[in-house]
Amino acid sequence: MVGYAYWQLNNSIAVACLITYSLALSLTITCFGLRRSWRWILISALLIITSGFAGSQFFGINLLPVPLLFSGMLSLLLIQVNRLWSIDRQLTRSLFHSSPASDNSIIDANGRLTSGLKLLNTVLPLREAVVFRCDDSEGLQTVARYKSPLPNPQDPRRNAVWREGINLCQKAAATAEIVSETTSVAVPLLHEREIAGVLLIRLASEFSSDDSPLLLAVGSQFARNLERESFTRNAVRTEALSFFSQSGSRRKLDALNVLKAVTVEQRCEASTLTHIDDGVAIAYLDGTLALFNPALLRFAGLTSKQASAMDLFDLLNKFRTGVFDEPEIAVRRVLQTGIDYEGELNFEAKGQILNLRISLLSNANEPIGIALYLKDLTATKEYEKLKSDMISLMSHELRTPLTSINGFAELLTVDETIPAQAREFVTIIANESQRMSRMINTFLSVTQLQRKDKQEVLKIPLRLDEVVRETIASLQPAAKKKRIRLIERPAHRIPPVAADKSLITQAVKNLVNNAIKYSPERTTVTVSTALEAEAIRVCVEDRGFGIPAEARERVWDKFYRVVREGQEKDEESTGLGLSFVREVIEQHGGRVDLDSEEGRGSKFSFTLPRL
Repeated sequence: MVGYAYWQLNNSIAVACLITYSLALSLTITCFGLRRSWRWILISALLIITSGFAGSQFFGINLLPVPLLFSGMLSLLLIQVNRLWSIDRQLTRSLFHSSPASDNSIIDANGRLTSGLKLLNTVLPLREAVVFRCDDSEGLQTVARYKSPLPNPQDPRRNAVWREGINLCQKAAATAEIVSETTSVAVPLLHEREIAGVLLIRLASEFSSDDSPLLLAVGSQFARNLERESFTRNAVRTEALSFFSQSGSRRKLDALNVLKAVTVEQRCEASTLTHIDDGVAIAYLDGTLALFNPALLRFAGLTSKQASAMDLFDLLNKFRTGVFDEPEIAVRRVLQTGIDYEGELNFEAKGQILNLRISLLSNANEPIGIALYLKDLTATKEYEKLKSDMISLMSHELRTPLTSINGFAELLTVDETIPAQAREFVTIIANESQRMSRMINTFLSVTQLQRKDKQEVLKIPLRLDEVVRETIASLQPAAKKKRIRLIERPAHRIPPVAADKSLITQAVKNLVNNAIKYSPERTTVTVSTALEAEAIRVCVEDRGFGIPAEARERVWDKFYRVVREGQEKDEESTGLGLSFVREVIEQHGGRVDLDSEEGRGSKFSFTLPRL
């Protein structure tokens, strides 16, 4: 009875040791990992062996060191498998949900492959081309086919040729090399040294080995297309058990191949930057330069090696000017607001003018980088200067002789000694010179307005009802001369707007002048002002001829003049008055409108934001 109790106690101690040691190993691996705790595990195993030997020799207690070590190692193995399984699940989720083809949309591999075969046909004289996919059973599955539109006589050996082609494909898949036989060629579709399929082509002429690099490059693209399609088509049933599933492991490999394929194509997209004339650089959010093109290096006066050792701010410091002297502030504003920074950099020493734009790059509304764009404006500015010089020439060299012609013509019209017919001719000369002077003045006004920067317009608090009142007073003589009643319809308590008084006055005057000019006698032209929400509207309404529907969108264009049925174009009109109005209003942040009915009159109006 005592022996049985002793045996039971011995077993209880052994079981307690087994459980304690297994739990201790589990907690150790969970908290510290195998790499950091393997020395302590080895020491614990030596202690168990020593304790078991000492217990059996001196105390007569058998601690079962071998089962103890076995249970510890088994516990260690299970914990490590669980840790690896957990990491594998994270890897699986990351691969499946970060892959571009993971949105369960079917990739149109057949369409892309057919398009690629058509492209290949522009280089090689194809009679027929077939793309095969290598399936899991090492067979060949047809994915896409292309036949030349040229007449192709029926080949009595077609079946034999097809079998020969299949043999060529199997050889190409086995050797991962191009295999050819007279006019038939089999090209392995390789991506990351793995065979995704085979391209079989039949040529109208004998194959030349000079075309091998082209075929391998096209085959690589076809392989990437097949990898995408394979990833989308072969869905795994559950991600949790993919660690123990062959199909799950295959899908993870497909996802990795898809990501590699996307990386290759992104490098292709990035290489297009080398072929554009504008400078482009992209930096990550840590300031590291991701890429830059040769044009940007040329603008900065750097070599590729020098730029590779720089960060974003080192690069921006190469473009410091009197205006752009604190790049950090510009970058901070872009990061905080997401609004592009744009400025003009004038390097007088180099005779160069650059336009710099800094933009925030985002993916799904999450910032991922910063882009720099540099455009050379030197030639454009020289052209603008040439244009400005031409305008100055028109302003001085043309108006001076016109003034003389007009002055002398007016003197001759009042001379009673010249014949009546000659006086009629002189009157025509005076009228035409005045018309040309008006045309030049309006043209210069429009051109100078376009050249002005919005910030150069002198904006002051301006009351539009006062501008209307002054304009009506100045144009009353012209209206009375044509027997037209010109009236004002003001609104009460009109708030001011921020505007350039001379430009707005000229715009209102152009609208009223047009209304007087194109209204029949004994009609009314009404000029009104009104408050509309956050804007002030000025409206000029007449009872004139109206504007045809097809011309209402074009009346604001430069040099456009309305042609009415049965009438010629108004030769006295320059076609610039309404264009000037639109330029002025839009430069002030406003909008122009037109409401017209043919035969009933027109209503021209504009709005400006109130203060």
